[in-house]
Amino acid sequence: MTENYLTKEGLTELRQELHGLKTVRRREIAEAIHAAKEQGDLSENAEYQQAKDEQRRIEEKIAELEATIKHARIITAGSSDVISVGNTVTLKFDGQKKTYQIVGSNEADPRQGRISNESPIGRALLNRKKGENVSIPTPVGEKDCKIMEIA
Repeated sequence: MTENYLTKEGLTELRQELHGLKTVRRREIAEAIHAAKEQGDLSENAEYQQAKDEQRRIEEKIAELEATIKHARIITAGSSDVISVGNTVTLKFDGQKKTYQIVGSNEADPRQGRISNESPIGRALLNRKKGENVSIPTPVGEKDCKIMEIA
């Protein structure tokens, strides 16, 4: 498995989610399964099947979170000379400035200005320097921008 780039805050959120699934959701599902079993014939019991499906989904999510946490690599803003995961970058597109933080795919949220290092924009920016012109792939074609700041 590859490393998962996470901020300290992102790792804390994943650990909290995992704890909630293991302590609260597992118990709730176990109670739902128990209540459904008490209704009798399990072969035609929709509540039992729903609870078992939810249990399977929760266990898959727990396994996914555990693997992500196990292979987590905490990112911090690196050098401000070259763009890497953890940096915040200000770009100039068509006369407008846009700022993005380069994060791992688990924390990407483009609406919040957090783009994945694996996204087309993220890949295009990695290892670039301030002042460079970069061609960014977009759904409507290539878009040129200039790297104004790296923090």
